Formats: sequence, structure tokens, C-alpha cells
Amino acid sequence: MIYFIEDDKSINEAIFYTLKSSGFQVMGFEKPSEFWQAVKENIPNLIILDIMLPEEDGLHILRKLREKSSTKDTPIIMLTAKDSEYDKVIGLDSGADDYMTKPFSMLELVSRIKALLRRTDKAKSKEELRIGNLVVNPEKHLITANGENVTLTYKEYQLLLLFMENKGVVFSRDTLLNRIWGYDFDGENRTVDVHIRTLRTKLGECGNLIETVRGFGYKIGEEYDQ
Repeated sequence: MIYFIEDDKSINEAIFYTLKSSGFQVMGFEKPSEFWQAVKENIPNLIILDIMLPEEDGLHILRKLREKSSTKDTPIIMLTAKDSEYDKVIGLDSGADDYMTKPFSMLELVSRIKALLRRTDKAKSKEELRIGNLVVNPEKHLITANGENVTLTYKEYQLLLLFMENKGVVFSRDTLLNRIWGYDFDGENRTVDVHIRTLRTKLGECGNLIETVRGFGYKIGEEYDQ
């Protein structure tokens, strides 16, 4: 099931019929209050979220979704008429998984949805990964660092999972943007550094496993000395 919030009636109808004809179950909402009521009854597999909305803006909704245990891992695509680098960074740093600027191709939207759902399903099917005292169980979506449970945003989790699956491999910032966000990010890529910094902080001592390769990017290294 896909939920989307779009207050422009023509765009709302276009998204609805495009997704329905592509084989998705879908519910569209023009007001956030209608969306929140539906979320109480059922958690969707993916959410498409406009930024400029009545009642409350999309970024506020995004942050609330990421704070809730029931929706913190739900894939979210942001839609907006804004095309500035700042808006992209804010949306992605707030926990969005993808970002599309209006006007956009409906076929591209369907492609982005399918790609995001494939990545999500793939992550859920993985076996437990362990490096030192850092453990990731993708099937249960559980992370422990030195025996303590760790709560990550969806993007932080994807970054950590990529590192854990590729121990010792150095990833450039551009590669991380492409692999994690699923498309080329046209602009300043400080969003990677922001996510790495918060990820290290949340992992505590285990955050030392994520190493900076000066002038290039990041990798997860071998076990460190306790």
C-alpha cells in the first residue's frame, strides 16, 4: 500500500491513476489530517509527501513520521516545487529517502518507487552482520553497539548496512549519495558528512569503526582496540 499527500487536485489525481495502473494499491490525501487518520489504521509500505501543504508542511510531517516507531523505517519520497540545494539537503537530512522536483515524469516516479521498494525488501532479507561489538540484524532491523540497542533513521541505517556488507571498501561521497539516495545528487554533498557524523555519535565507541579516508570518503574498518 502506498500513501501520498498532495493538495493540488490535478497532480493528486494523476499520481493516483498512474500508481493504480502500475499495479500498486494506493490512497491519496489532500490534507495531512486525513493522512494521519489513515496511518492510525494502517502503516503503508511507502509514503509520497509534498512539502507545501495546508494544516502543516511536509517537512514537519516527515520529522513526525521518523520519530514514530511504527513509521521510522517507512520509505518516503518528497515532492516539491522548490528546486534549491538547501531544500534538498533539509529534506534528505530530515529522513527522506528520495526527492523529486515538480514538474516530474510520472514514469520516473513509478521507477523511483520500484527501486526504493526493492532496496527496502533486500535489506529486510539479510542475515545478521557483525564487526566487533557492532551488530546489525537486517531482518529484524535491530542494531546493537556494545550490547546496547541503537535507534537510527532510515538513511543512517542504510549507510551502516552498506558499510557492514562491504567491510574495508572505501566509498566516495558521490558513490554514497548514488547508492543510498538512489540517484545523482546535483550540488553540495555535505549531507553525507552530516549523516556519518550523527551515525558515529549514535554508535558510541563503535562509531570509531567508521573511518574517514582523507580526500576521498569513508569505510568501515576492522575491529578496534577496546
